[in-house]
Amino acid sequence: MSPIPYLPISDRLTSPFPPNLDVTDVARTWLAAFAHAVRSRDVSKILDCIHSEGWWRDLFALTWDMRTFHGEDQIRAFLADRVVNVDDEIQFDVRGDKVVEAALHQFFPGLQFVRVQFSFQTKVGEGLGVAFLLPSSSGWKAFILATHLEALKNHPERAGLLRSFEPNHGKWEESRRREQAFEGVDPEVIIVGAGHSGLDLAARLKCLGVRTLLVDKSDRVGDTWRGRYEALCLHDPIWFDHMPYLPFPSTWPVYIPAKKLADWLEYYAKAMELNVWNASAVTSAKRNATTGKWSVTIKSTKTGEERVMTTDHVIFALGFGGGQIKMPQFPGRDTFKGQVLHSSQHHSAKDHLGKKVVVVGACTSAHDVAADYAEHGVDVTLFQRSSTYIMTTKEGMPRLMKPVYWEGGPPTDVVDRLNDSLPIKFRKLLGALAAQAIKQADKKLIDDLHAVGYKTNMGEDDSGLLWSGLKRGGGYYLDVGACQMIIDGKIKLKNDAQLERYTPTGLQFSNGSTVEADVVLFATGFGDPRETVRLIVGDAVADRIPKVWGINEEGEISGCWRELGTDGLWYMAGNFAWARFFSKHLALQIKAKQEGIFGTRYSAPYMY
Repeated sequence: MSPIPYLPISDRLTSPFPPNLDVTDVARTWLAAFAHAVRSRDVSKILDCIHSEGWWRDLFALTWDMRTFHGEDQIRAFLADRVVNVDDEIQFDVRGDKVVEAALHQFFPGLQFVRVQFSFQTKVGEGLGVAFLLPSSSGWKAFILATHLEALKNHPERAGLLRSFEPNHGKWEESRRREQAFEGVDPEVIIVGAGHSGLDLAARLKCLGVRTLLVDKSDRVGDTWRGRYEALCLHDPIWFDHMPYLPFPSTWPVYIPAKKLADWLEYYAKAMELNVWNASAVTSAKRNATTGKWSVTIKSTKTGEERVMTTDHVIFALGFGGGQIKMPQFPGRDTFKGQVLHSSQHHSAKDHLGKKVVVVGACTSAHDVAADYAEHGVDVTLFQRSSTYIMTTKEGMPRLMKPVYWEGGPPTDVVDRLNDSLPIKFRKLLGALAAQAIKQADKKLIDDLHAVGYKTNMGEDDSGLLWSGLKRGGGYYLDVGACQMIIDGKIKLKNDAQLERYTPTGLQFSNGSTVEADVVLFATGFGDPRETVRLIVGDAVADRIPKVWGINEEGEISGCWRELGTDGLWYMAGNFAWARFFSKHLALQIKAKQEGIFGTRYSAPYMY
């Protein structure tokens, strides 16, 4: 059994931080001891470098998976299985004489660590480790230790490494045409979906020399953003949302409008020379059990022409909206004289000028759409079925993102590594502290919302934004103005009863009340993406797919970024930051498989 997670604030430490702390000396001393212990293959010596209630998070370096081990018993079992065996396939080796970085890392007043970054090698990989050290009566111990796979030996990324000084003489255009058409050759990887996560992964694979084809139903890259409601923009700041290799221009707005982003995605695909087949759909993917290859049928949505390709890997990059739209069914729909649609089908408030609209839902899309209606003078009511976590971008984002994911912050790849070194269950505790600070900063707005009857929560277990996003992919609204419209009555609020049925002129609720509506818009999200995958791979393969997204017992994301119960079948998802970071790990796994150097996965039980 793992220990109960806690934050090691100052008053819980058995030994205080000494005055005049020399972080470099602390880092060197600890790293030398840790490296010696690893090389000795002695579990007790390795554990002596780690806090008894500490954490070890491995991201594909020692497990070929995402694993978090908490407490001495779990870490001991992990070390015995993957590190100390003489004939082990991992061959973990730490550079004990080279501290990559030593720094004092303070999360909050009273919560600080000596942070050490160090390099290591495995049999096939190059890695970077991150340790967060605390003082104890027997020396400094790693309360958090993370091991990241950064590269494969002898298979570096091509970015910045290959340069041709020979004149092209006009051959580039013909070469790109042939590459894009896959003339005389099949791709090694087919990615279904050319949104940001698919593009991230394709760019990573290209830089590793893996032939990759993106297939997307839309006519142009970026159409998934162009086709959404006009008011849509990113609610995360731009510094959090950069894509691999090509960051957004420094002149851009902090919160990127959807259509601006759409054009960037199209530009990104062209600039990175990614192979995208638009107006195309993968209609079938069948795996040959003997060869391990996938036979994939791709159909043009314009001409109906089909091409069957053989590939090693099929990756679904359908995002959080990869499932079918969720449209709750209620009695009386056939009697309702108005229009019913899903938020994904909505384009502009101007489509419903002069009408009465009810928006069902109270998370991001619902608030965005309702605010758009209110700004255009449309009579709009927000129906809140359950409480929502509210955080303003003005007060919340600086507290969550500064100083790292902010203007003037460190390089994104460095921040990603440090941020994702923290076990998610530990980050949940940090999130609860941040949520309390944000709540105080947003107090007037929250109080004013409560005064008009709006129901809020503090996130699951009062942990704020992160846990809701990781566990549910929703449940919150990052306020950019809709909340004040609710307070001012520009957006009407209905939440005193549950929706029961349609009437000819609107909706009826469980307490007998009614709301008139010409339009009912469901901002109720999407269903399980596995059902979309099922339509392509068939029942036998789909029945083995673990849950996509959500948190497993170790606190790791389920399903994404590793194979989906069948060799060569993957799911790629995540917001811009997670897609940027984990696209690298997924690409490294595929490259390792293509080169025949992938080891044995050491996985936690799947969630279904």
